[in-house]
Amino acid sequence: MSLFNAVGDYVRESQVWGSIFRHGVPKDRRTRAMAILSNVFLHLHPVAVRKSGIRLSFTWCMGGLTFFLFLAETITGVLLMFYYRPVVEYAYADIIALRAHVTLGLLREIHRWGAHAMVIAIWLHMLRVFLTGSYKPPREFNWGVGVVLLTLTLLLSFTGYLLPWDQLAMWAITVGSNMARATPVAGHEGPGAALLQISGVPLIHAGSDARFSLLGGTLVGPNALLRFYVLHCVFIPVVVTVLIAVHFWRIRKDGGISGPL
Repeated sequence: MSLFNAVGDYVRESQVWGSIFRHGVPKDRRTRAMAILSNVFLHLHPVAVRKSGIRLSFTWCMGGLTFFLFLAETITGVLLMFYYRPVVEYAYADIIALRAHVTLGLLREIHRWGAHAMVIAIWLHMLRVFLTGSYKPPREFNWGVGVVLLTLTLLLSFTGYLLPWDQLAMWAITVGSNMARATPVAGHEGPGAALLQISGVPLIHAGSDARFSLLGGTLVGPNALLRFYVLHCVFIPVVVTVLIAVHFWRIRKDGGISGPL
């Protein structure tokens, strides 16, 4: 046992250890604060929080649960990318293989049910924040960030819906994308679109509106599948990751998790 203690002391006193862990084991308020402030992952969180503000009966733990589900979706999504090909010829067959053979179908089901759970969790989190008045000053900016994160979460669910490339996915996306035609100004059937004209020629039409940009065409086809894949796997997750970091950082700057009213 003394040998292990000696090795441990030698490692902790080495230059390499000291260059990574600057403050040792936190033993008091000061060292705990320094450990958090000097850690790239922990420094987004406040050094101290209200005891009343972290009660399960107050927070419902929905914010943390939503973040955990996002991490689970990211990990399982990356693993699914090894087996899924976003082309019309292989997409449906790859989904069938993921359901029947790859990890006994568990990997795809974890991702699928985790997506449903994340949507439910973020709605409950927003409801809790609203009911407890945690959106009020000085936290109104973070409420706005949360609303954007809610929208992006719904878009993640929407863009992932097309990837199985079955009849349910294609017709659901057909119906959903048709709503984009009524987007204000950006949709050719939406309010304000007729006002954007050059020499009497409308700038917004069926071949240049929001729906066309979303699908890469006028119908749900190969271009739509590729665009939804890129949006679902790259663009939206990157934006969500940045906004989650801003969300956590803003909580710290606003004094930690809000306490009961």
